[in-house]
Amino acid sequence: MNKKDIVKNYRFLGIMVGAMILGGIAGALSPKFAGIIKPFGTVFINMMFCVVVPLVFASISSSVANMRSMKRAGRILGTTVATFVVTGAIAAVIMFILMKVFPPVLTAWKDIPAEEMGEYASISDMIVNFFTVSDFSGLLSRRAMLPLIVFSLIFGFAVNLAGGPDTLTGKWLADLSNVMLKFVNIITYYAPVAFFAIFANLVADYGSMITESYGRAMLVYYPLCFVWIFTMFPLLANFGGGKGAVKVMFQHIARPAIVSLGTCSSVATIPTNLKEAEDTGISKEVAEMVIPLGATMHMDGSCLSCVLKIAFLYGVFGLPLSWAQLPLIVLVAVLSSVGMSGVPGGGYIGEYIICSIFFPNQMVLAFPILVAIGNLVDPPATMINSAGDYVVCFVVSRFTEGKDWLQKKLAEAKAKA
Repeated sequence: MNKKDIVKNYRFLGIMVGAMILGGIAGALSPKFAGIIKPFGTVFINMMFCVVVPLVFASISSSVANMRSMKRAGRILGTTVATFVVTGAIAAVIMFILMKVFPPVLTAWKDIPAEEMGEYASISDMIVNFFTVSDFSGLLSRRAMLPLIVFSLIFGFAVNLAGGPDTLTGKWLADLSNVMLKFVNIITYYAPVAFFAIFANLVADYGSMITESYGRAMLVYYPLCFVWIFTMFPLLANFGGGKGAVKVMFQHIARPAIVSLGTCSSVATIPTNLKEAEDTGISKEVAEMVIPLGATMHMDGSCLSCVLKIAFLYGVFGLPLSWAQLPLIVLVAVLSSVGMSGVPGGGYIGEYIICSIFFPNQMVLAFPILVAIGNLVDPPATMINSAGDYVVCFVVSRFTEGKDWLQKKLAEAKAKA
């Protein structure tokens, strides 16, 4: 990985952040100009709202419908997924506590009406509405994101049971998923123009509150990422590998961390993680399941950012962030980060899940704010996600090969030397 590769991988992210900054400057200098170009941002938001329903259905249904049977130990798979969910939930809880202590938005942005959160709905109604709609046509609304995901998963399983990738429906879903991904790519080319207009209008309307709020959010997120690496990773390594595991982990984790920062991609870090796992002595069977699966499911950094986004918007809209909301926020963080990260366009899906559940009446404003935070936190989040895939191999190895698996590997290596 050379400097040209790094520049190439970060080029679009840099363009997006640059467009946001320039738009903010333009909005501060000329609020009237910001009002004139506002429609250019609205066009992008509306296009994304239109594509999200077919994108979610096609991508999720296709990924489930076209799964081939894997001859690998169910114990490895179960331990791997359980570890991903547990660490993701821990990340969400920690960030929630930090948001209570150090809220990113101290004062609600002016002239934004607080919306009702449905506090009068019964528990049974909330459960029903969380996963289902009363009519098929309800699935076609962007506000029914979770019911759409549930429907897509069941539809995908049905196709898989009927023959999966060998059926016409399976092939059609795979083709439709590819088409929708290309559709999103086309729209994304317009994103810098849209975010220039969006942030010009945001700064014109809400002024210095935006800079202060985003600054406070990053002041929490960036240090937390490095604290996570030097606390949670050693804890997981020690639990999974026992004596000497932390030292071994730090000897091998640097390359995956650097590659993930350079590529800004968990998938691109898979070869490096596999090589480091092999050099550590982790069995091929464990590494070849945990690491590829982790590239699409192990998203602790994304869980951290998901809670940050929710807390950020609560502050923007002047809504109280209470402990009673913790279970739902953790569930959404794990679902949108761990469950949706492997889906094409999964980042956008995560934003829509947050909007549809917590801010259904403020989606037009909430969505670009969430995307902006996502752009700012993406590099360190990817580093945690990717480097953590290697660390999880320690935990899975403990449950599949015994507590002293690492000591045996180290002894074998010493004997050969």
